[in-house]
Amino acid sequence: MHIVITGANRGIGKTLADQYRAAGQEVIGTSRDGSADIVLDVTDPAHHAAMAEQLQGRPIDLLICNAGVYLDKGHDLNGYPAEMWAQSFATNVTGVFLTIQSLLPNLRAGRGRIAIVSSQMASHTRAPGGSYIYRASKAAVLNLGRNLASDLQADGIAVGIYHPGWVQTDMGGTSAEISVDQAAVGLIERFAALSLDTTGCFETWDGRAHPY
Repeated sequence: MHIVITGANRGIGKTLADQYRAAGQEVIGTSRDGSADIVLDVTDPAHHAAMAEQLQGRPIDLLICNAGVYLDKGHDLNGYPAEMWAQSFATNVTGVFLTIQSLLPNLRAGRGRIAIVSSQMASHTRAPGGSYIYRASKAAVLNLGRNLASDLQADGIAVGIYHPGWVQTDMGGTSAEISVDQAAVGLIERFAALSLDTTGCFETWDGRAHPY
């Protein structure tokens, strides 16, 4: 199986890449800092064009859109500058769309699957306040994923959106509920179960359907 993972240099992305490779799968990881297989700033169209050229003619079985930022963590209402909104949406929403768009020929060739790592904070049922930018961006990418699921179904491409859990990473913090290895094991099971019958799903790492 040929797998592409964005944001594969640390946290969940790196652990997913490591676990897939240990299982004998072919993995291409991307990172902004050049520490993975392909240099990709998901906000940069030129980087996407270069990646598409590098992977031209190679069918993709699974694309995992994992790269993301949480720039407004801990801010109060005096924060949230406009540039922070722009940067966050450029990575968490536009970056996902550009990644899928640039690799669409590869996904069509492989009748591949697309897994979008979102968050339970995307759900309208969770509104405790705060983290306005992150919540809004993750809600937007949930909406994006569900609409892509409709448009790509005719191409045989299934799209799933996933909450990875509250994970002990740089983003989640040391007091988070689960380890990065637990999250990765659960997500790999979810990605394997994704099909055209379940396309458009929003699920948790441990297999529960999450309210939109």
